[in-house]
Amino acid sequence: MSTQNVLFDAPGPRARRRHAILTAFGFVLFAATLAAVLVKFNAQGQLTGALWQPLIDPEVWTAYVVPGLINTIKAAAVSIVSAMAFGILFGMGRLSQNGPIRWVSGIVVEFFRAVPVLLMMYFLFQLFAFNNIFVASLNSFMAVVIALTLYNGSVIAELVRSGVYGLPKGQSEAGLSIGLTASQTLRSIQLPQALTAMLPALISQVVVILKDSALGAAITYPELLQSMRDMGTAYATVIPAYILAAVVFIAINFGLTVVAGRIERRLNRRGRGPRKAGPATGVAGPGTVDAPTDGLGGRGVHTGDATSAAR
Repeated sequence: MSTQNVLFDAPGPRARRRHAILTAFGFVLFAATLAAVLVKFNAQGQLTGALWQPLIDPEVWTAYVVPGLINTIKAAAVSIVSAMAFGILFGMGRLSQNGPIRWVSGIVVEFFRAVPVLLMMYFLFQLFAFNNIFVASLNSFMAVVIALTLYNGSVIAELVRSGVYGLPKGQSEAGLSIGLTASQTLRSIQLPQALTAMLPALISQVVVILKDSALGAAITYPELLQSMRDMGTAYATVIPAYILAAVVFIAINFGLTVVAGRIERRLNRRGRGPRKAGPATGVAGPGTVDAPTDGLGGRGVHTGDATSAAR
């Protein structure tokens, strides 16, 4: 039985016809909305060549677009690396057999996952500015990076936890049966498979980090959106400037999605992907220890046989 049939029933002739009608209706609605927007723009003179001319001016690109894009990529790159490290560290903490570590990790993850990113940026920016923690030119950059790291790292930690918990129990039992401890099994067997299985979700979170870097405009960080706002004000081309910023963001995010798809296919061809669930092998029986809970909705690793875990 294929995975597709397990997830949902194949649509019949009526369902396919209904889907085709809804798709056509959605396309017509989108086209009508776009036409209405263009008509409105034309009525207000937003489609005149003079407004769009600055977009092909080399000085605009060297003074606004390229510096803003570099700052966006710089903040996003540092945040992505930091969030990945934060997420893996605290995700493994939530899977720890040590109760205090599991509780602390759970509290940290749940707290920063609940706080809005923009609120954290405002708070950190004011904290850095009034206490002179960094030089003035770094205050906004560090506020953006730390806020993105804390929020997205917490989301990645949950992805790690759910990815490991979603693996077949035979994976952990096999590691325990050959003498590995629970932590060694987690690091050597479960975590690599979970990261491969979570690759699409991880790339989606990378895209979120890149897009959320635009929130730095609220604390004067000179990223792409802020640069396009400045360019629109300087050349009186606000709407074309924002449209250019949207096109650049869409192009970068689409590129990340394509790269993620290729990496996933390459890993699957090399046999690095997660194994499908099947009959559990290794240690099993009435002495099996349940996965630990941290009291915050998290589940830990399956530890196998109680006597093996005790050793």
